This record gives sequence, C-alpha cells and structure tokens, in this order.
Amino acid sequence: MTDSGELSIAPLVRSTDGSDDTAKVVADLVNAVYAVAEDGMWPEGATRTSATEIAQCAGAGQLFVASFGDRIVGCVKVVQLDARVAEFGMLAADPEVRGAGVGRSLVRFAESHAARLGNEIMQLEIIQPRDFEHPSKVFLSQWYPRMGYVPVRMEGPEVMYPELVPLLAVPCDVVVYHKRLG
Repeated sequence: MTDSGELSIAPLVRSTDGSDDTAKVVADLVNAVYAVAEDGMWPEGATRTSATEIAQCAGAGQLFVASFGDRIVGCVKVVQLDARVAEFGMLAADPEVRGAGVGRSLVRFAESHAARLGNEIMQLEIIQPRDFEHPSKVFLSQWYPRMGYVPVRMEGPEVMYPELVPLLAVPCDVVVYHKRLG
C-alpha cells in the first residue's frame, strides 16, 4: 500500500534550474483525483490545475506535498485570506494509498501551519452539483464535519467565482466551511 518510509509533509520545492518535473507530477495527481471527485461537474477532459499553476503556488510557499519515501502521494494548498483566516484547497491523496491517512494528515498539517502563522480560522470550500448528489461530495460533506468543520454559507459560483460558471457542465453551489483553530 505504501512505499518505504513514514509519511512526511513538506513544502513543494522545485530545482532552481527547472530540471525536475515535480510540478507536473503534482498537477497530474491533482487532476487524476479531481477527475473522479468531480466527475460530471465539468466538461469531459477538463483539468483542475496545471504544472505552471503548481509551480506558481510552490514559488509562493503555498503548496505542500505528502510523500512516502521519495514518492509523492498527496498535496494541499494553503493561502492566507485575511489577518486571521487561512484557507486550504487543492487537497488530493493518491487513490493507491487511500486509507493510510494521507488526506487527514494533510488537513491537520494545513491547520497547524495556519495556526503557526497566527490564524484563528481555517476555511475550505466545496463545489458541489446543485441538482444531484455526487458520491465524492456527499463523502466530503460528512468527512469535514467529523474533523470539526462547519458549513457557514452556500453561494452560487456566479457570486463567488463568476469566471467558473461557463466552465461548469452542471449548475453548482459553493459551500464554505470554517473551523476554529487552537
């Protein structure tokens, strides 16, 4: 189930000469996970991210990867929203290591990281279809509350992310969750 070694989580660091393809590996992982987790919500062949975006997030110190040995098995992006609120997103765990606690460890890492920076609240958002229940979204709507997250509002993407509306294959809502840190 896992490669040798314990799970480690660290900032994504790319070589300074651009010779590695780590950003592509992470982008491929995120896109593969979200292709299943958001199947039917986006047009066929849509991708969640790119190696360029991953490299930009890494350069900004926002992207963290989970590894077993030298194998990347997950990632999470953590951004500062305001003086006391951070948000995590782009959470992905390799399906081959499901059940090993990678996702939960990444969430806990994101929370600890945000708390060390002085944040009081961790936020996350889930885009979910409006007219049907998607199994992955149902799972997440139960999983996050077990970790202390509470839904605080729901908006249409036209309010929060109008640029996404033409990219969606079905009508969706964005559910915002908060958790108090500390």
